[in-house]
Amino acid sequence: MSLSSSLRVAAALLFICNCLVAVSIATDFVKDVDIDEWGKEHVKVSEDGASLSLSLDKDSGSGFQTKEEYLFSRFDVELKLSPGYSAGVVTTFYLSSLGTKHDEIDFEFLGNVTGEPITLHTNIYSQGEGRKEKTYNLWYDPSEEYHLYSVVWTPKRIVFMVDDKPIRVHNNHEKDLNLPYPTKQPMRVYASIWNGDDWATKGGSVKINWQYAPYVAHYRNLNITEYEQGEDHPLTQEDKDYIEMVEEEHMIYNYCDAYEKELVRECDVPIY
Repeated sequence: MSLSSSLRVAAALLFICNCLVAVSIATDFVKDVDIDEWGKEHVKVSEDGASLSLSLDKDSGSGFQTKEEYLFSRFDVELKLSPGYSAGVVTTFYLSSLGTKHDEIDFEFLGNVTGEPITLHTNIYSQGEGRKEKTYNLWYDPSEEYHLYSVVWTPKRIVFMVDDKPIRVHNNHEKDLNLPYPTKQPMRVYASIWNGDDWATKGGSVKINWQYAPYVAHYRNLNITEYEQGEDHPLTQEDKDYIEMVEEEHMIYNYCDAYEKELVRECDVPIY
């Protein structure tokens, strides 16, 4: 093979390597997470490290966090909530950095009385500022089987996904509107189950009934895909249509309608 041919082959291989899709890494719940001390006796981990359960009773809730921090990644977990009466129970899957100026991206599942829909509460904090809540009544029973929940976090946008379909998009408006966006602080993955009956169900008017305890949330297949700098998560027209449908049919609270316009300037900017 000539020198010029060898160079062309090498260049082609380099191009292929640079274009490889980022690899998703499976989290081992035995080796890769720290169990919160406040409820460690309420945590059960499978022998193979692929699944974990958190429980809540009158004595304590429970939680875990990853040992590693991540910046700009996709985070996927399969989660099955506690069945039946779960009013006042808060089950979470979220990302967070540390400190008073922390960043955070939240999935919070708010329990309900038997037969009423579970509420999914989403929120975003950047540099300690929140006020980005969007809340939905789930259109399925999240306790019957596992469902896939995902946070896609890139320099351009944050996408919340349920069963691999986007339900919410939040864009970066640092440059055009001078609004904070999580770009600099790596975050860990956290999950927990705890007593939130002072606010979680109908504004705190419906309380936990401890006769149904323990309340147990099951997590499995926590996968993390780290993105390259500048990598994005493009949305198809089908994705946009699905988000619009979810907002029209299932959203019950939108921060854009709750605060003064000056505090939610991004709401006047088209999302797409």
